[in-house]
Amino acid sequence: MSFDSPNFNSNMEKNLSGKKIAIVRSLWNKNITDLLLQSATNYLKSTGLNDGDILIKNVPGSMELVYGSNEMIEKEKVDGVIALGCIIKGETDHDQYISNAVSNGLVSVCLKYSKPVIFGVLTTNNLNQAIDRCGGKHGDKGIESAKSLIYLLCD
Repeated sequence: MSFDSPNFNSNMEKNLSGKKIAIVRSLWNKNITDLLLQSATNYLKSTGLNDGDILIKNVPGSMELVYGSNEMIEKEKVDGVIALGCIIKGETDHDQYISNAVSNGLVSVCLKYSKPVIFGVLTTNNLNQAIDRCGGKHGDKGIESAKSLIYLLCD
């Protein structure tokens, strides 16, 4: 079943009834994560979710997305999490260590609770590439992440 299949779209609202979703957003590279958050939230609302169904938690950086996602599932009892961040390559390999740790950490949270945790973290070489991936010429990772979560919750 694809995102655009009639069955997916027609069953979406009924399957989302009573669901709570968390978006955990890194404040590092906030200009980018603001855009990702806005597009993800707008898409979720377009599916019939209300403001009260969408919980937003801000964390300082991408590394803290793991803790924030774990906390939202454990304490807020959400049905799924979208982790949004932006890691831009610098002069060292620091970005690779952070990216690997965050991706592995989010997988661990997903498996620990058997709930979807979506990796909506941009990993780019520069700011222009990040902009291109949050509504620019390479799509919108915020919307893609929200669609992935909704797809898993409506399955």
